Amino acid sequence: MKKNRIIISGGGTGGHIYPGIAIGNYLKKINHLNQILFVGAFGNLEMKKVPQAGFNIKGLWISGLNRKKWWKNIFLPVKILVSLFQALLIWVRFRPDIMIGTGGYASLPILIVGSIFKTKIVIQEQNYLPGISNKILSRFAIIIAVAYENMERFFPHQKIILTGNPVRNSLIQSKLEIKNIKKNSHLDKIGLNLLVLGGSLGSEKINEVISNNLLFFKKNKIKLVWQCGKKYYNRFKDFEDKWINIYPFLEQIEKFYDECDIIISRAGALTISELCIVAKPSILIPSPNVSENHQLHNAKYLLDRRAAIMIEEQKVDNEFIIELEKLVVSRLVRKQLSTAICKLAKPDATKDIAFQINKILANG
Repeated sequence: MKKNRIIISGGGTGGHIYPGIAIGNYLKKINHLNQILFVGAFGNLEMKKVPQAGFNIKGLWISGLNRKKWWKNIFLPVKILVSLFQALLIWVRFRPDIMIGTGGYASLPILIVGSIFKTKIVIQEQNYLPGISNKILSRFAIIIAVAYENMERFFPHQKIILTGNPVRNSLIQSKLEIKNIKKNSHLDKIGLNLLVLGGSLGSEKINEVISNNLLFFKKNKIKLVWQCGKKYYNRFKDFEDKWINIYPFLEQIEKFYDECDIIISRAGALTISELCIVAKPSILIPSPNVSENHQLHNAKYLLDRRAAIMIEEQKVDNEFIIELEKLVVSRLVRKQLSTAICKLAKPDATKDIAFQINKILANG
């Protein structure tokens, strides 16, 4: 079995980090000799999460373009030059056989350096509207693994492979063991179970909408599992009672996915990929505070296929109960949404991406 040197780079948000970790784990699983190095940005989430997953990581002095506070971009040209030099040193010392980019500004310097040395490059794009980094890097890539159809608008069609997004392995396993999990269910089965997700930090707007409609949930015997986020937990924890369970973060989210009837969520790429696998009727409230407004495009992709309900954040106060009531009163509507979103699931994404990487390595 050949030992391969592999660099995986991407970061800034969990949506770029966790696909890289999933790919890294699978590449290690199929060849324990594979030597994997992650490259991220100093001060970002990846510098903590990647070592926790058991991988080494090198940091670059790089940051993204601040679109709201332009004066914070003054040092960006210097950071780019320094990070390119740091990336050069990393490449020279590690000498990768292949490089994998999962998006985010952290991946730009190291993959640009790799392209100069003719290193084989694979990129993975999670969103329906690609980020700037992957648009730039697509010209150097051999393969572009995407999660959505019709990505020829942004990337060379001959490089595109539709794989879906890598999701946590525990979620795939939970689908296989769903019968056993349901036997040990701890959630009430009187009425419906509603799962609310606003990301690890939480969403202020989603939290406000939920807190403003607690009487509606109780009146309709809706059991609420509410991930309000670490940032907002102290503000909302006193609302907890027999109908409402409040958490700062859900570590083993797969069991809550399996047991809920309806999901309220943001529309990040990985969240959407997970929702497709768990196949539950969902109301998506895209965050307007993300680059390229990509969550709106992710949600619209599902909306256009009648696979989810979407409410834009500025309309959520007026439309939330109207849309939720449609799901609460109609089992048929819930079933239709579940059937449609299930058709979009790609549970083998990690394996398919790893297969393409191995194929490239085997061909030298």
